Amino acid sequence: MWPRPPETLLLRREEAERLAARLPPLLVEAERVAASVVPGLHGRRRSGIGETFWQYRLWQPGDDVRSIDWRASARSDRHRFVREQEWEAAQSVWIWADPSPSMDYAGPGAPVSKRGRAELLALALAVLLVRAGERVALLGSGRRPAGGRFGLERFAADLLLQPRGGGVEPAPLPAFARIVLLSDFLFPPAELEPLLRPAAAAGVRGSALQITDPSEEELPFSGRVLFEDPEDGGPALVEEVEELRGLYLALWRAHREEVAGRLARRGVHMGVHRTDRPAVSGLLALWRMLAPRRAGG
Repeated sequence: MWPRPPETLLLRREEAERLAARLPPLLVEAERVAASVVPGLHGRRRSGIGETFWQYRLWQPGDDVRSIDWRASARSDRHRFVREQEWEAAQSVWIWADPSPSMDYAGPGAPVSKRGRAELLALALAVLLVRAGERVALLGSGRRPAGGRFGLERFAADLLLQPRGGGVEPAPLPAFARIVLLSDFLFPPAELEPLLRPAAAAGVRGSALQITDPSEEELPFSGRVLFEDPEDGGPALVEEVEELRGLYLALWRAHREEVAGRLARRGVHMGVHRTDRPAVSGLLALWRMLAPRRAGG
């Protein structure tokens, strides 16, 4: 007769079963959202080192004469053409989906919690990046970025298994990598510095998306309301919420501006996404922020 497994193993088995139940539907939904973004974009293609032909362009003063494609140029009496290859160097992208308790919040009528939307966007972005030939990893997982279907499924498992907690996990990042931060950023902005300072020093750039619930943006409540802090569980009873709405909205905007300013100074551009908006709009914003900057653009 086999001995009864310890309680910790039973809990891990239950956790694994819940993960197995969630993973396929989340992947399907992420791939559906990703598929609706790809047709409308030119993707992340750009010229560079590689073997795949991308485009011809006119030769310009300063270009190496050896870069001229003489066969294509022979078809023109006046122009010389340069054959450009597509950049094929895979880039490493670390994605952080905030595991803070505040991300579990879903206000009245909200279609999904902030955590649910962050997980969907993180995985949908990973789908797009892997399809573009790049490598992804969950920031704080301790893993090296990986590509292909293996990298995508490993990322999804790490995303759903990450422990609940708070704060940004500092992580050593290689030079010129990219980071993507998905969070409500409802914590002191200074807590970003342990991650952002060394990343900026290494030339790491990135994007951030503040994910908010519509009730956080508008404070639509009235009358006597009991609020609870999701981080420490402390209650706060407010007698007339509408009297505080103006002050609340001013503080909300000031906090967002401070977060965005701190991120921008470290080379990270921030957008905003509400959970009552389609997920594809958030993914499109992230994809555009990650797109390579063209000269003069």
